[in-house]
Amino acid sequence: MGYDVAAVRQDFPILQRRINGRPMIYMDSAATSLKPRPVIEAVVSFYEQHCANIHRGVHLLSQEASELYEEARYKVARFLGAMDREIIFVRNASEALNLVARCLPLQGKVLTTLSEHHSNLLPWGDNEQVIKAKLTDQGLWDMADLKAKLAANNIALVAVSHVSNGLGTINPVAEVHELARACGAYFLVDGSQSVPHMPVNVKSLDCDFLVFSGHKMLGPSGVGVLYGRSELLEKMEPFLMGGDMISEVHADSYQLANIPWKFEAGTPNIEGAIGLGAAVDYLQSIGMANVRAHEKHLVGLALEGIKAIRNITLYGSDSAEKRGGVITFGRAGLEAHALAKLLSNRYSILVRSGYHCAQPLFEAIGSGETCRASLYLYNSEEEVTALMEALATLSALV
Repeated sequence: MGYDVAAVRQDFPILQRRINGRPMIYMDSAATSLKPRPVIEAVVSFYEQHCANIHRGVHLLSQEASELYEEARYKVARFLGAMDREIIFVRNASEALNLVARCLPLQGKVLTTLSEHHSNLLPWGDNEQVIKAKLTDQGLWDMADLKAKLAANNIALVAVSHVSNGLGTINPVAEVHELARACGAYFLVDGSQSVPHMPVNVKSLDCDFLVFSGHKMLGPSGVGVLYGRSELLEKMEPFLMGGDMISEVHADSYQLANIPWKFEAGTPNIEGAIGLGAAVDYLQSIGMANVRAHEKHLVGLALEGIKAIRNITLYGSDSAEKRGGVITFGRAGLEAHALAKLLSNRYSILVRSGYHCAQPLFEAIGSGETCRASLYLYNSEEEVTALMEALATLSALV
């Protein structure tokens, strides 16, 4: 394939860890990705060489820290095809969604789907404000229902995930974009499971907003990104008030700072942003098309393997082309958490179990809780084979 996964794996120190005498097989990247040395080193370097607050001091360390922080913004912007001023650093995708929900004036309702992460359901308000499109039995978007609800309701914002974190489905966001534009609605994309795994360009998506979390794309925890069209961000009021989001304050008045800084109140996660910039550098050095091709290859192997295992049920599409790096499965007669514990304790294979912060999705398809193996650029064919062999053994349990 031209992709040297062995070389990539050398960049991740934690992959040297052994659990119960076995090499650790980490398959929970949809929740949090592992961190490569360049990201770790960037964070350590900030603490050891440049530790200071930003945008506040004229002394050398403050100037260096400010430059590193804004350089990270520049890197993220170029990574997405955006302008620097359109990139707002937040704690995570959840905060980004809450920011839009609180600050974007809407004259109408929000349309989303039942397959969303809870963070793209709860911030929008009660059931009267939020219209949820139905799903098919396979957990795919019911496009007929989505179109009907767009036509029958006063929809001001369409907010959907690019890739399902529950089933790994690559959703038809381009089609939904056209529908949103036709009814004059804003278009928001939750890119938490797409930006880390495939090429994503905000101009190609033609979205008004895009959100994602740094910790899912090799970056530190506690830093995420909201992309917003500059003309919309200019009109929006700030989410939080405090230091650094103002240009001047008087006893009876204040002046907001320009975007993006008017949305970044208080001392931010400086080292987190710098680490995210390093993660972007690392991903670009590999190439997002290569990351996607590698994951698609592994998912294809996993899909073929699961089909041959008795008592193991696959959820979602059986096409690697239509999935991100997520494989969701269950074992008949064995509760999901028990299956995940067996994989961890007996085979040192670490997967997620539960509803994956998408309970309405799993209730809609009637599956109950499931296990989710989520793959990334550091997973190997041998690890996928190990998962299949473990599942084959566990499938024979009474």
